[in-house]
Amino acid sequence: MKSIWRIHGIDHDLSQRGMVMGIVNVTPDSFSDGGRFLDTGRAVEHALKLISEGADILDIGGESTRPGAEPVEAAEELRRVLPVIRAVRSETKTLISIDTMKASVARAAVEAGADIINDVTGLRGDPAMLRVASECEAGLVIMHMIGTPQTMQKLPQYDNVVLEVQRYFEARLQSLKQAGISPERIVFDPGFGFGKTLEHNISLMRSLPELSVSGRPLLVGVSRKSMIGRLLESEELEDRDWPTVALTAHARELGASLVRVHDVKPNVQAMRMTEAILG
Repeated sequence: MKSIWRIHGIDHDLSQRGMVMGIVNVTPDSFSDGGRFLDTGRAVEHALKLISEGADILDIGGESTRPGAEPVEAAEELRRVLPVIRAVRSETKTLISIDTMKASVARAAVEAGADIINDVTGLRGDPAMLRVASECEAGLVIMHMIGTPQTMQKLPQYDNVVLEVQRYFEARLQSLKQAGISPERIVFDPGFGFGKTLEHNISLMRSLPELSVSGRPLLVGVSRKSMIGRLLESEELEDRDWPTVALTAHARELGASLVRVHDVKPNVQAMRMTEAILG
């Protein structure tokens, strides 16, 4: 069965070759690299470096969604991301994703050259986001999260996290179809670390094949997350890079089509090797 992601009318077949999404945080407070790429020039330089390392997609964000992060006004978010998107688009045809919860930012980003809207609220956080999504042909990443970045890690509870995430994906797919959005445009993200305990995250990783809904591709984002630190009993971020690579290979083996990572080259290599073994 083919796994197709339609972005601006072009079908990307993820069945045999998955995609690696490289992270470009244009923020002062992201958990891993907050402040390093707040300057437009440095952000663009970093984006082009990720492309040289094999990134298929650049995920550009101007608002941190780490647990407890404070909201950012739309005007400030736009000030951070639009110059980067425009500059990157002028340099490359590589797919650009805008990581935002705000409809106004998503619309402006797509107009500036972004190809994908990656919304951690699953297009539910901003009432206008569904209209923005239905009026363009961008690819869509629909993530599962309970609460908000400010509240999501305050005692998240599920009766069955795998079943509840799967049902959420099914419900979102139906709602988006009713809004006139083609299912082929949609990718689902289980939202590792977004309203989940360590045990929830492990359950979701073990059960990735069960999360697939109507053949829609899955995106896994676990890069440098605290779940890795807790399992390794280490607070050092650099200790999380190679475990991220291991999880990329495992997720691809279990059927995930996309991974979102900070360190692109080794994760591209892990994905390609896994695909070669899988045939």
